[in-house]
Amino acid sequence: MTAQTTPTRFGSGQAVRRVEDESLLAGAGRYTDDVTLPGQTHLVFVRSPYPHAKVASVDTAAASAMPGVLRVLTGAELRQANVRPMPGAVAFKRSDGADCATPPRHVLAVDTVRFVGEPVAAVIAESVREARDAAEAVLVDYEELPMVVETQAAAAEGAPLIWPAATGNIAAEMRHGSVEAASEAFSRAEHVVALDIVNQRVVALTIEPRSVLADVDAPSGRLTIRMSTQMPSGVRNSVCDAIGLPREQVRVVVGDVGGGFGMKTGAYPEDIVVAYAAHVLRRPVKWVADRSEEFLATSHGRDIEARAELALDGQGKILALRIRTLANVGAYATGTGVAIQLLIGPWVQTSVYDIRTIDFHFLAVLTNTAPTGAYRGAGRPEAIYTIERLMDEAARQIGIDRIELRRRNFIQPDQMPYTNPMQQTYDTGRFESVMDQALALADWQGFDARAEESRQRGCLRGLGIATFLEWTGGNVFEERVTVSVQADGVIEVFSAVNAMGQGIGTTLAQLVVDAFGVPLDRVRIVLGDTDRGDGFGSAGSRSIFTGGSAVRVGAERTIDKARGLAAQELEVAPEDLQYSGGIFQVPGTDLQLDLFALAGRQPEREIFVDSTSAVAGPTWPNGCHICEVEIDPPTGEIGVVAYASVNDVGRVINPLIVRGQLEGGAVQGIGQALVERVVYDPETGQPVTGSLMDYAAPRAEIVSAMMKTEMDESTPCLNNPLGVKGVGELGTIGATPAVVNAVADALARNGMETLAERLDMPLTPARVWQLMQPGP
Repeated sequence: MTAQTTPTRFGSGQAVRRVEDESLLAGAGRYTDDVTLPGQTHLVFVRSPYPHAKVASVDTAAASAMPGVLRVLTGAELRQANVRPMPGAVAFKRSDGADCATPPRHVLAVDTVRFVGEPVAAVIAESVREARDAAEAVLVDYEELPMVVETQAAAAEGAPLIWPAATGNIAAEMRHGSVEAASEAFSRAEHVVALDIVNQRVVALTIEPRSVLADVDAPSGRLTIRMSTQMPSGVRNSVCDAIGLPREQVRVVVGDVGGGFGMKTGAYPEDIVVAYAAHVLRRPVKWVADRSEEFLATSHGRDIEARAELALDGQGKILALRIRTLANVGAYATGTGVAIQLLIGPWVQTSVYDIRTIDFHFLAVLTNTAPTGAYRGAGRPEAIYTIERLMDEAARQIGIDRIELRRRNFIQPDQMPYTNPMQQTYDTGRFESVMDQALALADWQGFDARAEESRQRGCLRGLGIATFLEWTGGNVFEERVTVSVQADGVIEVFSAVNAMGQGIGTTLAQLVVDAFGVPLDRVRIVLGDTDRGDGFGSAGSRSIFTGGSAVRVGAERTIDKARGLAAQELEVAPEDLQYSGGIFQVPGTDLQLDLFALAGRQPEREIFVDSTSAVAGPTWPNGCHICEVEIDPPTGEIGVVAYASVNDVGRVINPLIVRGQLEGGAVQGIGQALVERVVYDPETGQPVTGSLMDYAAPRAEIVSAMMKTEMDESTPCLNNPLGVKGVGELGTIGATPAVVNAVADALARNGMETLAERLDMPLTPARVWQLMQPGP
């Protein structure tokens, strides 16, 4: 075995280069749009130009007669064919105990459209151009209805209703904690700090847009859907439920995925329309969203407005936390959109602090905008932003150093396992130690000298910090894998978790190397095929701690099975065999058997194990992120001039990939803090930020200095056999409060304390400059 193939060089803890990259860099990636099938047709959607209107009629005659057009589908036709609406947030209630109130979301609008971009009809033609031309010929007669797109306006008395049953436009609401206990704590507090906080709406902006190609196999009638998704099994189930097919009649296949960020979890109406079109036409049907469609109709993220209050005693110990939140869930309250804001975010709202008394009231508000859903972090960034803004503001107002305030309120290691007031149990955590490491990494003590140097150049320098944790796992703790040791010298592992650019395949392969002790080039990871196996998929940063743990368990079970087979071949007891590096050997003798040779002796020429296993609970990764900014007063421009973070992610399988996730996530969070925002015109309901000409996305230069990123592996997770913690979203969660706290600090240090309270993201130059101007 050469040095280049030594297994230990490619196992856990090694910065192995991603095995996925060779084909991608060579242009040999296989995305949905790279697949073209014989007889393939193309689908184009007709979308509503109105935020709220009755659909009086849809005239498809002219479009249907145009060259190349095969079919024009309408919502009325699909309803007649018993295509079911998308499920709503059925698990949630309103204050009167009634079920969540939301309009039925038909896959093509029936009777009413409720946001600009909602699909109304679908044209299927021989070419994209023919489909687009015909889509323009579909005549839809709309009768405009009153609309509302802003959250507070929608919740105000007398606002136009999106759905009659949702009085006050409240789809659902939840309360957590105790109103009475919190009121008592606030009444005896020495200090009360309050902030109005906005977490603006953003788009996921994946490089690859949503893409779907559906085809029916003529002999069997099976429907195969190739698409860009994070959750193949979930999409398969939704398609089957909507169009009335048994699970075994539909297969979902996923190739390369150009980014997900949460917005490719689950099925969209468009996915079901494409699947239905292929089902009835018996021809392949492809739809690839253009960028404008993605801005209009893909799930948006965030969009909450909160009134947050902190009660503290004279020594700065937090007595209670009270939050009132309006969450804009768009025109349709989806289960994901509501759960993220009313339940998942609150799970981490008290974060790393020992806060025992809470009073939370969260409302899901309907508006004439695109529905919200999962976006990197999904509720946790919003919650952490709120508590970290409060912590810094509390320190300023009561005159306690913000580091000291955090020390006085941290949950201590000897309190672990710790159950927070939302009844979520943290298994491990050393939050003060992580903060101390970050302070040293960022040279916190040397900031004054750097601030003076900035002042000499006419700039205001600020220092921001965020100490926080997050919940990972999606609360789906079981995962299935199959392991096949093949006679040709390959170990093939299938997992239902799904890659979307993070290097999951490489990390899973390293875990196989750990277990079997074979070179990396002997391992083949297969993902994204519901015919190979079902599973939850990739969301909530669960891919490695749940999926990876399942690979570890499945590999061990395969070795145990192989041990029994080898014992039979060598005529010894299984316990007499030692396994190492692909060889079973009887110690002290020359009796041995190669693993792959053993596979070749089996009737199927493989050793196959189908393994399902579970982890014990979620993971609670945590970190401390520290940001330094400079503000240029004449322009209001903000530069991120230093960024340091220490992240407790438990055991690290691949440092290169983990660092990429942490830093990429941080840049995404910085983007929200400084530039990103979805805007709807309140007068017309039209999206103003409908393209990359209008929506500002973060670019590489948004951080002008190299990031300092460290991982703390000293506190492994106790809930899974690998000791790992979810990492995909952690950077995003810490970045937004660290940046905004840094800007607030820069203003406060220069006599503008009251402005620090009024900061709202995104902190664009125009907004910051306007804020800094003297009042009338």
